[in-house]
Amino acid sequence: MLSLAELKKENDILNEINWDLGPEEAVKLYLEWGNTDWGSGKYVIRSKSDYSTYFVVNCWRKPFYIYLIRRNSEEAAELARFELPAQFEKDICELKGVYALEDDVKAWLKKELDVER
Repeated sequence: MLSLAELKKENDILNEINWDLGPEEAVKLYLEWGNTDWGSGKYVIRSKSDYSTYFVVNCWRKPFYIYLIRRNSEEAAELARFELPAQFEKDICELKGVYALEDDVKAWLKKELDVER
């Protein structure tokens, strides 16, 4: 599993990140086919070879982590894991669960990874 510093060097992975996809939408797309708005054209899954790469924040227990996930209809692989900075804990991890990136965390992460905004 990659660290934040290692992920920064993986341009192929960085280029495939869907910054707008969160865990709820990913589950709808890959595990509950038909439970999405297929007509929107926003995300379309055509086969088992389709996958998405996205971030989640895991707030089940401290330390809280940000994971980079690659999911298709058969599995979810954890590609990277690093700690959620303490300044974001209160806003995101008030309740236990797995959450999408909030805008301030997304901005911080893009800056850390040196990707276009």
